[in-house]
Amino acid sequence: MSNKTIRLTQTVKGAGCAAKIAPGILDKALCGLDLPVDPNLLVGLDRADDAAVYRVSDDLALVQTVDFFPPMVDDPFSFGQIAAANALSDVYAMGGVPKTAMNIVAFPANTMDISILRSIIEGGLSKMREAGVVLVGGHTVEDSELKYGLAVTGYIHPDRILTKRSLQCGDRLILTKPLGTGIVATAIKAGLADQKLTELVTQAMATLNRDAAVTMDDYPVHACTDITGFGFLGHLAEMVVDSGCGVRINSSHVPMYLEALEWAAMGLIPAGAYNNRDFRGTFVDFADSVPQNVQDLLFDPQTSGGLLIAVVAEEAERLVTALKAKGIDCAAIVGEVIAVPVDRIIVE
Repeated sequence: MSNKTIRLTQTVKGAGCAAKIAPGILDKALCGLDLPVDPNLLVGLDRADDAAVYRVSDDLALVQTVDFFPPMVDDPFSFGQIAAANALSDVYAMGGVPKTAMNIVAFPANTMDISILRSIIEGGLSKMREAGVVLVGGHTVEDSELKYGLAVTGYIHPDRILTKRSLQCGDRLILTKPLGTGIVATAIKAGLADQKLTELVTQAMATLNRDAAVTMDDYPVHACTDITGFGFLGHLAEMVVDSGCGVRINSSHVPMYLEALEWAAMGLIPAGAYNNRDFRGTFVDFADSVPQNVQDLLFDPQTSGGLLIAVVAEEAERLVTALKAKGIDCAAIVGEVIAVPVDRIIVE
């Protein structure tokens, strides 16, 4: 079987891209677990964040994360690139520098040619080289459904960790990639997306968040996260809940794929978007002027999405300009952190 003839997205069960467990179910599974305690664990499961951080010394901590999923594009090499970029992104979102990675593979060896797996791994390696990351091992199992990703370890100074829950009133929120990849991936699987859009979105998902992370390091950033499976509003809710403040989002400023808006209006929405709304929708108040398809994109599960950066208001425009100078053309101020209502997201 040739890797040029098989459609990888047709091997995925169900609609959409990454078939993640719904956030509400995951929350129930983890709730009340007796977790080991260690004073050197600076960021762990006690609070939702992008990666774990473990202090090794006064000036060094390890950032650890893992992510893998089934294909959302048909080209094996591109799938490998996207999966690697997605896994590396969590380290960048914490303000860290990724250093090593291990492959995680589930592969249907009886129904798919091994050349496909090789191409996927080569795609992942291309992103690791770009990031300056060393592949140090991995684990492969046989499965009926293809999946690929990485376990990543990075470095960070213990005093320079960026978490989700450090918002400060007055901060401006900057998003660095467009929303809508979940809907586009659903369209790709259905054969509705043309080659131009597929290539555009594939390139965006395969783009490392490294340049955005390096750029924001020069600015007074208080908090950061990357937008992935829980969607823009799902990950934003993790920042807002129990923060002591709220957020106002200007939906007209949020970068989105126009085709995804059109498909959302037609009802082409992945199940993950409904799961995200069910879990976090109670924290969101939409103005009557916000169209339903825009609301859907704000909950759309993303793959290898951009960074959502909370920066001091006076520096927000300068940071956007610096991001665009790095080629992050869609970077935009999409909202602000407000004092009231507390623990609420207002979308206008």
